[in-house]
Amino acid sequence: MAQTVPPCELPAKEYEVARNTGAYTSSGLATAGFRTAKYLLEEWFQNCYARYHQAFADRDQSERQRHESQQLASETQALAQRTQQDSTRRVGERLQDMHGWKSEMQREVEALAAETDLLLAQKQRLERALDATEVPFSIATDNLQCRERRQHPNLVRDYVETELLKEAELIRNIQELLKRTIMQAVSQIRLNRERKETCEMDWSDKVEAYNIDETCGRYHSQSTQVQAHPHSTAFQESASTPETWAKFTQDNLCRAQRERLASANLRVLVDCILRDTSEDLRLQCDAVNLAFGRRCEELEDARHKLQQHLHKTLREITDQEHNVAALKQAIKDKEAPLRVAQTRLYLRSHRPNVELCRDAAQFRLVSEVEELNMSLAALREKLLEAEQSLRNLEDTHMSLEKDITAMTNSLFIDRQKCMAHRTRYPTILQLAGYQ
Repeated sequence: MAQTVPPCELPAKEYEVARNTGAYTSSGLATAGFRTAKYLLEEWFQNCYARYHQAFADRDQSERQRHESQQLASETQALAQRTQQDSTRRVGERLQDMHGWKSEMQREVEALAAETDLLLAQKQRLERALDATEVPFSIATDNLQCRERRQHPNLVRDYVETELLKEAELIRNIQELLKRTIMQAVSQIRLNRERKETCEMDWSDKVEAYNIDETCGRYHSQSTQVQAHPHSTAFQESASTPETWAKFTQDNLCRAQRERLASANLRVLVDCILRDTSEDLRLQCDAVNLAFGRRCEELEDARHKLQQHLHKTLREITDQEHNVAALKQAIKDKEAPLRVAQTRLYLRSHRPNVELCRDAAQFRLVSEVEELNMSLAALREKLLEAEQSLRNLEDTHMSLEKDITAMTNSLFIDRQKCMAHRTRYPTILQLAGYQ
């Protein structure tokens, strides 16, 4: 409801009477009850001229002010347009710089991701190669254990055992090298991922800033999305300078490139390590196989010679047994003539008186007995020698059979056990981690 003002009486207005003072002034009452002042004609003209001059001055000042206002408005408009155009140009330049760094950062992120994938593949090769060395190590240790079951006198430290020990030591050293290289690859992969994450965060910030600046670059005076933000001109304490901004990005790129180069060098090193280790293992495997083949040939040749000697020894034993039997028969054959000669001498010793004569027959009988005793002594001595030789031959026969058995066992171990087991040796592709 509208408010109403209560009526009240207004105070009466009082008028002052203008008075003319000075020379040529007149005063008086025009009418009874009113006071008035009349001016001179010159004063009227002066008043008009003063009004003219004041109006002219006011108009002139107003025109100057309007002109200055229009000029100021034009200048400020032009200045605002130039400033906005310059700001837009600066934002565009910033967008170009940011686009360049953003593209460079994106390429570095992609390169780091690809490099990390390649290094992961190399790490998998290392792990496969490490797993592949378990088979050669088990083969080498099994060969050494099997050869410990060789029988005397073949339980020797031959060049086969030397090569097997070298192979086992080589495999242990290669396993340690592969483990250290895997740890180095894991560490490098972690560094690559950290640098990639840092670059991705920087790239994400640049994408967000690029989108903001791109939006800012599209704004103009006729845009409807703009608003007043009086406090937006204040600099934030955490704001960077163009120099620190560029240095930050360059440092991130340099660190990422350094890690990427280190990763590439590590991949080359892994290639060299896997190539060298696989070749060393295959060369050592070939050396062991060659030593086994050579040793088997020596064992086969020695066994063949022992078998020949065994055959000859058996034949000699047979001949010696016949010789012993012949000597025994010869001794037996000499006993009858000796008894005849001794009987003759015994009977002739009973000849009476002077008939007990040392005649030629007596001397011959005595010499016959001596000759027969000497022959028997020689035959018995030869029989002892023959029997000892026969015993030696039998001992040799047993030793030869034992050696042949031992060599057959050694051949079985080296050829059927060890060399057959070594056919499971991994290929060079498996040792290089490709399979």
